[in-house]
Amino acid sequence: MGQLRPLDDLGRTLIVIGGVILALGVVLSVAGQVPFLGRLPGDFTFRGDGWTVYAPVATMLLVSVALTALLSLVSWLQQR
Repeated sequence: MGQLRPLDDLGRTLIVIGGVILALGVVLSVAGQVPFLGRLPGDFTFRGDGWTVYAPVATMLLVSVALTALLSLVSWLQQR
């Protein structure tokens, strides 16, 4: 195997970016169908005259724990 040319690196980078965008699109289109997501105890909504502030604290914590577990599993599997 020879050295990679600069365009090979660019091509691989674009493929990875495209995959990330595709995965994000799938997650966003499925997220509205999960019944409890965004309505957990700890998701706060503040309403006033003509304004609303939504802070999904519990949902963010749940997503963070799930992503941490998933990425830890992937990292562990790669080391084996």
